[in-house]
Amino acid sequence: MTLALTPLPTVAPRRRPNRRLRRLVMLSLGVVIVIAGALIGALPGPGGIPVTTLGLVLILRNSYWAKRQFIKAQRAKPKWVYPFRRLMRKNPEVAPVFWQQALRVEKLVVRSRRHRPLPRLRRRIRCMVRQARRRSSARRAQRRAA
Repeated sequence: MTLALTPLPTVAPRRRPNRRLRRLVMLSLGVVIVIAGALIGALPGPGGIPVTTLGLVLILRNSYWAKRQFIKAQRAKPKWVYPFRRLMRKNPEVAPVFWQQALRVEKLVVRSRRHRPLPRLRRRIRCMVRQARRRSSARRAQRRAA
């Protein structure tokens, strides 16, 4: 009896179809969103800033040239680039990033600490959340007792 080894069937490696096309589409979508953010920026209010930021994040995720420029900027001005780094994570912290930037802008605009409304607003919101938690825990305790 002879033992004949037969070659295993070869499986073609999986290719990511149209990876380049996907990157190009996402890059062009990012450029369109940045342009839309610039147009919205002319309107009153901060509406153009989040839109432009979203477009920049799309461009940074899909362009090698933009990533290199981003790294250069990160080395030169790390405090300015850090919010964008937080937004580029897989699970971005959107609300804390925008809150932190709002506080920074307020600090630049309003020099006096006494006249800054955002920290007071934050304290009020925290107080309201604590009161709501206390009420809900008191309700749960009443339900358990009943």
